[in-house]
Parts: sequence; C-alpha cells; structure tokens
Amino acid sequence: MKNKRVVFMGTPEFSVPVLEMLIEKTNVVLVVTQQDSYVGRHHELKMPIVKEVALKNNIEVFQPDRIRDNYNKVLEAKPDIIITCAYGQIIPKILLEIPKYKAINVHASLLPKLRGGSPLHRAIMDGYKETGVTIMYMDTGMDDGDIISQESIEIKDDDNVKSIHDKLSIIGRDLLLKTLPSIFDGTNERIKQDYKKVTFAYNIDREEEKLDFTASAREVYNHIRGLYPYPIAYTTLNGEVIKICESRIGDNVKAEVSTISNIYNDGIGIKCKDKEIIVTKLKPSGKNEMSAKDYINGKKKENLLGAKLC
Repeated sequence: MKNKRVVFMGTPEFSVPVLEMLIEKTNVVLVVTQQDSYVGRHHELKMPIVKEVALKNNIEVFQPDRIRDNYNKVLEAKPDIIITCAYGQIIPKILLEIPKYKAINVHASLLPKLRGGSPLHRAIMDGYKETGVTIMYMDTGMDDGDIISQESIEIKDDDNVKSIHDKLSIIGRDLLLKTLPSIFDGTNERIKQDYKKVTFAYNIDREEEKLDFTASAREVYNHIRGLYPYPIAYTTLNGEVIKICESRIGDNVKAEVSTISNIYNDGIGIKCKDKEIIVTKLKPSGKNEMSAKDYINGKKKENLLGAKLC
C-alpha cells in the first residue's frame, strides 16, 4: 500500500492513531485539518494535534476555513484515496468522486445508528449497550454512505466518553488497516444503510449539559458519564454552577426530587425520580476537579442537606 497516495482529513486526538498508521503503511501526501484555535484561560493559539503529527513527519498541512469553498489543494495532491476521521466538516461532492478509490470515513458508531458529530457522547447518554466503528464510503449526506466494515464493543457500566474514545480510536485504526487491502483490490463489501434504523448524534449544546434530576437515576448516571471528561455535565447549587464528573446509583430514599437527600463519607446523594444519584467527584466553579469528600469537608452539612439543585 506504500504506493497509494492518501489525503487524510481529521482534527482531534481520536484521529491520531489512524493517521499514524497511514503514515507507516501508505504514502500520505497531504493532511487536511481544522484551523488553529485559541484555547484555555490564557487564550493561547493552539494547532490541532493532527497538524502536530503531520509536521513531525514532514507532511504538508492544509487548513481551509471551509473545505467546500477551498479544495483545490486537495485536487492538486492527486490522491488515490481520501480518508477522513473526525474531520468536522462536510466534504464537497467533487472530492468524493475524483480519487480512484473514492473517499472513505472512519466513523465512531455502528451505522446507521448515531450519525453525526457526537456519537461517543450519545451512545452513553442514550443508554446504548454497544457501540463500535464503521468504515464507510462517503456520500453527500451526513454519514449516509455505504458500509464497508464494522467492529463492535460492549459499553460497560463504568465506561465514560474518555474510555470509549480510547478504545474506539484503536479499533478504528486496526479495522481500517484490515479493510484497506480489500478496498484497493476491489473485493470489499458495500452494504446499503437501512434508513429505517437511522438515529442521529447531533453535537451537544450547552442546554443539554445541564442535569435534570426529575429523570431516573439511571438516566442521570448515563448523562454524567456520557459528558465526562468533556464537556462535563453541570447543575446549580445555591447560585453556583457545579460540574458533575463522577457518580454512582444509590437506593430509593424519601426526599423531594432534585434536592440533596443525604451526605455520605464519599459522596452527595441527590434525589432523582426514583432513586438517589450519589455524586463522588465534582468541579466547583473556578476550581479544579475534586472528590465529593473534599468538597463536603469545606462545607457545613446542614447547609447542604435539603438544598435544591436547578
């Protein structure tokens, strides 16, 4: 595969194992990624990690604001194939058709379920029992191309976005490596998606980060781990925004829904529709993440018990 000219498109850390494998096994002639952005409290300009990997390997980097309006650099690279993984933009039709082996995508879900930009978060938040990676041909719609190959994993009860991210990034790399030879020799499968089974994983908005304790404890638990370690679910206590990092499901208790029902040695019990959700790790506004035990030690227990969360 070393003679195959590859244009790779990707942006976040999830894309890195795929790119590193392609650099080793193929001829990556161009890396396309999102533009550098300002991050953090100090508003520092930072390049995408995919760009760092490309530059380290002396590969040209292209960072268009909108690939749909500025794609000539990709055409000039004369790719045999375009491979995308969490790039973050819709690819124009001309780029899907020009390469000999077309354009394929490494998508972090078992399509047709969870099309879109937040499949890792949604799989956990929506209570899925499994997820996985799909290698697919790209089409003009959002993740609606034909399926080439898939591999699934169980979502365990203690998984969060980080653990699923790390597992799937490696699975994506290995599955692509296993699938590429069949794409190049024309023996790969090409399975149409069942449109009756389509679900979507739209990007998480700020309102969805807020916890709703009128839901069941299981739903709240899934919501918390489905948003950790980014962007992190939150609630408001006595006017202060508190991000909730980790929790466990407790027992049924007699208390008003959405209030602090118990203080434990290692956690804060909050009454949900059915049971308690016990918060064990949190991040107060302007502070670092801490254990619930440390948070409790800095508060008066009587000021916490019965307090309303909103």
